[in-house]
Amino acid sequence: MEPPSGPASRRHGPWNRLLLAVSLLTFWLPPTTAQLTIETVPPLAAEGMDVLLLAHNVTENPLGCTWYRGERVENSHSITSYRPDTNVTTKGPAHSGRETLYPNGTLLIQNVTQKDTGSYTLLITSYDLQTERQTGHLHVHPVLPTPVITSNNSNPWEHKDTVVLTCGPETQNTSYIWWINYQKLHSSTRLELSEDKRTLTVFSVTRKDTGPYVCEARNPVSVRRSDPFTLQVLYPVARPSLQVSNTTVAEHEGPVVLTCLTDETGVSIRWFFEGQSLLLTRGMTLSLDNSTLTIDPVSRKDAGDYQCEVSNRANSSKSDPLRLSVTCTMAFPDSAPAPRLTLVLEEGHSTLPFSAWISRPSPLPRGYSLSSFSSSLTSCLHHNRGNWPSASTSGRGPSGGSVSQASLPDARSPAPIYQELLRPDTDVYCQINHKADVGH
Repeated sequence: MEPPSGPASRRHGPWNRLLLAVSLLTFWLPPTTAQLTIETVPPLAAEGMDVLLLAHNVTENPLGCTWYRGERVENSHSITSYRPDTNVTTKGPAHSGRETLYPNGTLLIQNVTQKDTGSYTLLITSYDLQTERQTGHLHVHPVLPTPVITSNNSNPWEHKDTVVLTCGPETQNTSYIWWINYQKLHSSTRLELSEDKRTLTVFSVTRKDTGPYVCEARNPVSVRRSDPFTLQVLYPVARPSLQVSNTTVAEHEGPVVLTCLTDETGVSIRWFFEGQSLLLTRGMTLSLDNSTLTIDPVSRKDAGDYQCEVSNRANSSKSDPLRLSVTCTMAFPDSAPAPRLTLVLEEGHSTLPFSAWISRPSPLPRGYSLSSFSSSLTSCLHHNRGNWPSASTSGRGPSGGSVSQASLPDARSPAPIYQELLRPDTDVYCQINHKADVGH
């Protein structure tokens, strides 16, 4: 049996009318439109850059659009406006000469400065005279200059002074980072940073605190580092010492190497001879750091006291003197006849050219050591200097004495032994008693 149709129709009638109303309402609601927005490109602007204020979701075919400086829509703040129907752009009172308005509502600002920082408002007017506006923001950051480190004390003393280093110049919205020996600053009881980290304090400096120091300045658009800064820490230098390869050397031989020994670093070295600043002569050379003095060959004029001095910017210190002795040998010209040296020994006597004894080793007389023979010979020469007979009396040479200088005509002060021995007409007589020498 079929259910009655009348009552059923009446039950479903109200639902159908509700569905129809909802459908009509949906059909007549206007579509949702995107909201006007402003985008700053680039978002972080540096001085000197060109910046776009991009307009998004602008109404199609607007009557016109106008940009204003700030958030208030007033003619006195107008930058520029555009009418699409006439393609006419009009500059306003706030136009700086660097703004350009494009047909899509985007504003270009060229070569921005920090004075351009602020708000910018876009007003869109439609043909039904409805308006829509939106505000964008521009923040222009300075391009940081290269920072410079300054110190409150250019010559601090070790373990005494405190040094304050400052990273400048000071700029807003800038953070600072410090580097020591090219590593980021670590915490230390002797290092202290100011609240803005622009100032670094070093308490009781030591020579290990010389650095170099570098400060880094950073803002949203730039990063700059200073040149390295080195502290000149003053400290007393320790006394150096001298080391020599040989303290006694024969003339015309060498090399002799003198070395200035010091544990100090960063010091300069000077040399002194006989208490005066050393003037380099022929045969003298210094190493690149002045720590080594080489003499080659050695001259008799090089004999004397040597010292080295180390110094820094604060003070200096000299080594103890070191004496260099130079032994000299006599030589006669090949063309000149050498004087004869007659030695009267206890066994008899022997006659030899003097040059034979000084130019080459000769056999010693029997019973003599080198030291005893040299001492006796030297004593004899000095004892008889000025009394040596001339060639006219040499044939009668005395065995134990000599002719007195007072008996010679034209008596005068004796010449140096070296000059007297060079006289070719001189015979030299010396009696050496070995037993007497041994007894002495």
